[in-house]
Amino acid sequence: MRKFIVAISGGSGALYALKVCEYILANGDELFLVTSEPGRRVLSLETSINLSGKTEKDLKILLEKFGANYKNQIHIHHENDVGASIASGSFKTDGMVIIPCSTGTLGSIANGISRGLIERAADVVLKERRKLIIVPRETPLSLIHLKNMVKVTEAGGIVMPASPGFYHIPKSVGDLVDMVASRVLQHLEIESSIIKQWKG
Repeated sequence: MRKFIVAISGGSGALYALKVCEYILANGDELFLVTSEPGRRVLSLETSINLSGKTEKDLKILLEKFGANYKNQIHIHHENDVGASIASGSFKTDGMVIIPCSTGTLGSIANGISRGLIERAADVVLKERRKLIIVPRETPLSLIHLKNMVKVTEAGGIVMPASPGFYHIPKSVGDLVDMVASRVLQHLEIESSIIKQWKG
């Protein structure tokens, strides 16, 4: 059983996060979830899921979404709990995804500023040379955003904009969500039925 951190910060794209969480759990791995207040707000706007930021209440909501059998795989941390397990390099994880990643969160990580648990966990992942994937969903991008993406990349992170392709002939919004989620899952080395390889 591997351990993956998923963070949801502000920005459109909550469906991407839910799909990645779904497959982490289905793969039998542990999910360590952190959400920011703006992230929860967007999640409630784009889905029927209303997280509160209260760990026990949110765990119940997610178990209703993904299934009660995942109870031992889901761990929820409060966004301000910088004493959480994932805030320490001694707690070994197998990767972190910030999906979606707001440009504010991107800027903090790029410049080593830990405003809360999302940024601190990302800082730990980078310093421990583990896998960090950020999925920004912003357009257009300013020069500041681009420079921050370069900084994260130079520090060892992977910048994966939420840019779905169309070569698999999507027939629904869900197909577009699957396209982005599948690329994230590939980089986490998680096999899933939604991954469609280009065959030429």
